[in-house]
Formats: sequence, structure tokens, C-alpha cells
Amino acid sequence: MCEPDTRPATDTYVYDPSLLSWAQCMGDACVVCHAKWPRPRRRLGELPDGSRVFGCEECAGIIDVEPRVPAGERLFAAH
Repeated sequence: MCEPDTRPATDTYVYDPSLLSWAQCMGDACVVCHAKWPRPRRRLGELPDGSRVFGCEECAGIIDVEPRVPAGERLFAAH
């Protein structure tokens, strides 16, 4: 019998909106370094109301967010 996937759930960072700028809360600036260009695309966490907050690739690496697979890259698995 196959066991269900029991990987642990990843915790989501919850950011305090009172410590962020309007641009950071709206996803227009990185929640870590405040960079606005290029527009941050990596989801780094959320606000208490469930809104997503984003960051740049460099900051995602600093806070150890799981890397994304580039859109054109295929993944293969061997069994």
C-alpha cells in the first residue's frame, strides 16, 4: 500500500503591514530591500489579511524561500 505524501507544510512568513511602505504592501516593492525595479515577482509571504507580499530574487535567496523552476525548464523524475 502506498503511503500518502507526508512532506511537512512550509511555514509562510507573515509581515506586519505597519512596518511596510504602501508600495511593499501592494506588491510594488520588495518587502526586504524596498527595490521597485524590476518589479518583485517572488512571493515571500503574506500580510495578516492574507494578501501576498513579494520580493526580488536576491532577497528570496537571503531568507531561504524555495526556488522556482524557470517557466521553460522541464523537470524529469526517475523511479
